[in-house]
Amino acid sequence: MVSPVYETHFGKAYCADCLEVLETVPQGSVDLVITSPPFALRRKKSYGNVSAEHYCEWFWPFAQAIRRVLKPNGSFVLDIGGSWNKGEPTRTLYHFDLLLKLCSPKGLFHLAQEFYWYNPAKMPAPAQWVTIERVRVKDAVNPIWWLAKSARPKASNRRVLKPYTKSMEHLLAKGYNQGPRPSGHVISNKWGKRQKGSIPPNVIIAANTKSSDRYMKACKEYKLEVHPARFVDAIPEFFIKFLTRKGDIVLDPFSGSNVVGEVAERLQRRWISVEINRIYVVGSAFRFDGLGEIVYQRHKSYWKKE
Repeated sequence: MVSPVYETHFGKAYCADCLEVLETVPQGSVDLVITSPPFALRRKKSYGNVSAEHYCEWFWPFAQAIRRVLKPNGSFVLDIGGSWNKGEPTRTLYHFDLLLKLCSPKGLFHLAQEFYWYNPAKMPAPAQWVTIERVRVKDAVNPIWWLAKSARPKASNRRVLKPYTKSMEHLLAKGYNQGPRPSGHVISNKWGKRQKGSIPPNVIIAANTKSSDRYMKACKEYKLEVHPARFVDAIPEFFIKFLTRKGDIVLDPFSGSNVVGEVAERLQRRWISVEINRIYVVGSAFRFDGLGEIVYQRHKSYWKKE
C-alpha cells in the first residue's frame, strides 16, 4: 500500500508511480482527472519527458487506468502542448495522434470539447526558427482536450459564467434587433434576456508569470528545486468549477507542484495528487497552511542521503 506524503482537510498527496496509486483507487469513483503530463519535447527536462515517436505507447497504460477510476459521467482534462520536428521548422503530430487513439471507435473516451490555453507571456521559441531565422511566430497556444467516459459527462457552464462587458450591458439595456442575420442565425426576443453572466469561450487566457507566490518563496528559502513547468491555476480552477461540485473527487496523476490540489482545496473538492519526484511533492506542501515545515522536516533526509 502506498501512503500519502501529506494530507489536508480535503486531499492526499502521494509520491509514487501514478499507476501504483491508480490501482488502489476504487473503480468508478473519481469525478474529474485533470493533468498536464510531460510533453514530447525535443529538449530533455529535469522532470522527464518521452519522445514524440513513443508518446502514444507510453501514455496508453495511464489512459486505461484513468478510464477505470472515472465515474460513468466523469471527465478527463488533458493539457498537452505540441512539439517541433528535429532540425526543421515543422510541427510533430504526436498530440493529435494521441487524441485520435484515445477517442477512436475502439478508444477509451469521447471528445467532449477542445479548449485552448493562450499564454501571452510565452517565450519566443524555438529560438532558431522564431528569433534567429524568423520563419515562424511565437507558439503561444496549448490545446487542452476535454475527454469524457460517456457521451453526456457532468458539466454546467452556469458555474463558470463571466461578468458582462460594458458593451454587452449597453446592448442588454438597448435591446437586440430581432430577425435574421447574414450568417443565417435568427435573433429572437430571448436573446435580450439578462442572465447571471456571459457564457465563456473555449479559450483560457492566463500568463504563467508568477514568481513570488508562497510555494516559490518556500522553495527558495529551503533550497528545494522549483518545478519548471507549473500548472497555471486558472486552468484547473475553470475545469473544476465547470465539471464538478463541492465534495466531488479530483485527481491529478502527474501533479508536479500540486497546483490542482491547491485549487481543489480552495474550492472544497476532495483531491488526490500523485508525483514521482519526492522533492516536488515536499515543496508542494508549502501550498497549504501549516504543512510545509512539517513535511520538509519529515522527508529532508531522503535527498540529503543521496
